[in-house]
Amino acid sequence: MAQLLSSIEQIKNLIEIDGKIKFKIKVSANAKNNSIDFCEDFIKIRIKERAIEGRANKAIIDFLAVYLKHPKTKISILNGDKSSIKTIQIVK
Repeated sequence: MAQLLSSIEQIKNLIEIDGKIKFKIKVSANAKNNSIDFCEDFIKIRIKERAIEGRANKAIIDFLAVYLKHPKTKISILNGDKSSIKTIQIVK
């Protein structure tokens, strides 16, 4: 089992380049509740929304914006739009 990280700040410090933060997430759509777990190599996010017509991707950005207290417009999915493994970019 991957070692759990205590906060997203630890992840940010590892992968921040030129004011942009990039990290991998693994998404489980159609979950009972929205939640987030920190693993060594990626972040696992469970989203209540179904993965239909990009709704889960929008829900991921909304969830991260609230969780990180950061504007939605500065959070994007770089790749993995149709995959459960995605790369997220946050611009400061």
